[in-house]
Amino acid sequence: MNVVEPLGAGLTRVWELPEVVVDTRTEFQHLVIGRTAQGLSLFCDDDRQSTEFSQLTYHEALLVPALLLVPSVDRVLVVGSSEGVVSQIAVAAGASVVDHVDIDRQAVELCAEHLPYGYTPEELAAAVEGTGPVRVHYADGWKFVQECTERYDVVLVDLPDERPEFAQHNRLYEEEFLTRCKSLLSPGGVVVCQAGCQTMWRNETLVRSWKRFADVFGETVYYGSDEHEWAFLFGLAEADPGTTDRMVARLETLPYRPETIDALALRGNTIPPYRVRTA
Repeated sequence: MNVVEPLGAGLTRVWELPEVVVDTRTEFQHLVIGRTAQGLSLFCDDDRQSTEFSQLTYHEALLVPALLLVPSVDRVLVVGSSEGVVSQIAVAAGASVVDHVDIDRQAVELCAEHLPYGYTPEELAAAVEGTGPVRVHYADGWKFVQECTERYDVVLVDLPDERPEFAQHNRLYEEEFLTRCKSLLSPGGVVVCQAGCQTMWRNETLVRSWKRFADVFGETVYYGSDEHEWAFLFGLAEADPGTTDRMVARLETLPYRPETIDALALRGNTIPPYRVRTA
């Protein structure tokens, strides 16, 4: 089986799957888990979401800068991110409560059952029951955030890339949703989003997200993974020009020790690409 992943106008990438573990259509998406040259890999609607080889690079780039920006890591809200890796990293960094919201119960359960990273079935069952620091909620992220009255140090939104055509998750990229996420922050808290790809032939989502963050937040911090193809935006309510130095200093004391990010990566990867800065 091959998965043909769309990258941009007239551009695709073909993934060879000599072994298919799951090929199903959930209530919300076409989900495939199979073995590729990068190990067991997850695809949703033909988009590669994570692979055994590179998932930690992706998930650390998504969460670690946020952990370094906030005054303390106690309460974290995760919307999406079916595999559960960021929930585990947040707990390792000191979080006492991680509310993980995902609309697709079947996808979360299949990831726990078949992927060698993220939740195990036993960990997921405990999280659904709410018996530990991670609490899994099978719910619409939009509705959950709109109705939530709690406060969080980090609000993390990790979804498939925004699509040019209609997709139910597109609304979770818009200013209205970002503004509501901002309202859930504790003092000094951060909203983080997967914001798209930084390559010039695929950066439309990133440019749109950069503009939205500028309109919603007092300070936007960029982190573009230098070993992956995704970029992430971190929104703070108030202007703060010293973010990079603060992240570098905090890295020394963070309880979670990243495997793919060091001080030099923080200094180099927090500079947005030219085409994003000048958009």
